[in-house]
Amino acid sequence: MSCLFLTEADVAQTLEMPATIGVVEEAFRQLAAGKAHNVPRVRAKGDGVVLHSMSATADYLGLVGWKQYVTTHEGARFHVAIYDARSGAMLALMEADRLGQMRTGAVTGVAAKHLAPPGATVAGIFGSGWQAQSQLAALAAVCPLRRAVVYSRDAGRRYRFAEEMSQALGFQVTPVEQPEQAVQGMPIVVTATTSKTPVFRGEDLSEGALLCATGSNWLHKAEIDAVAVGRSSAVVCDSIDACQQEAGDLVQAMESTNFTWSRAANLAAVVASRGSVRQSLQDIILFKSVGMALEDVAVAAYVLQKAREKSLGRELPW
Repeated sequence: MSCLFLTEADVAQTLEMPATIGVVEEAFRQLAAGKAHNVPRVRAKGDGVVLHSMSATADYLGLVGWKQYVTTHEGARFHVAIYDARSGAMLALMEADRLGQMRTGAVTGVAAKHLAPPGATVAGIFGSGWQAQSQLAALAAVCPLRRAVVYSRDAGRRYRFAEEMSQALGFQVTPVEQPEQAVQGMPIVVTATTSKTPVFRGEDLSEGALLCATGSNWLHKAEIDAVAVGRSSAVVCDSIDACQQEAGDLVQAMESTNFTWSRAANLAAVVASRGSVRQSLQDIILFKSVGMALEDVAVAAYVLQKAREKSLGRELPW
């Protein structure tokens, strides 16, 4: 059995947001059914370097796999590998920056599909980088968005983001000058930044809003404040186990609010359930995502399928 190596360019040719959302949603459904298992990220720290490692099994796909990435002062390098669960043979090794961007956006898309207030037509986005792009694209794939607003600290970047995303999505994305302008009156708010401190005041959240906090996955970072957590009627995590280790937003809020882990639900349970987390139109719902290897493995399996159909990549000599 051969192993296919795929570059970033190869991966980019295989992924579109609607299909990626479908792949990720199915992964959460299978996780709830006990046909997949996720291992939270662990980090090995060195002098100026961190190796991040996470893994998962996907019985429903007949696959196991891992994601590893290295971060240094010069940037980050991402790789995902998947193996045949029966033979143990490596099926694919791929560069995974684009894959990670798409699967992280897709998770927010899944959450919005199940948690957003009905008929939400506008969203506020914090962040103007590559991750914010996929967050907005995913929202547009599952919600009837007609416009969006974006705030980030760098005015030039947020103006470029607004122009590029307006063209890409076909509706107006407007840069705003103050953070509250991306929160007040917004039915959906997404944070996708590298900030270590809250990017807006929780008091500014509107009743009924869905807040998706996706940028921070370190305990010393908190993109949203304790007020936002405390005002949330329900808290949904991509993985409670992973959030307990990495969601600084939630862990820090435990000191000053009534939030406890017993209040949190896993996204897998929400996807598998026929009930609604939202009990009233006034409920503020918080979705916290730190990232799961199961998402990477599921999307990598899809990438491999499409790559074979398109004759992309090259066979490794083993």
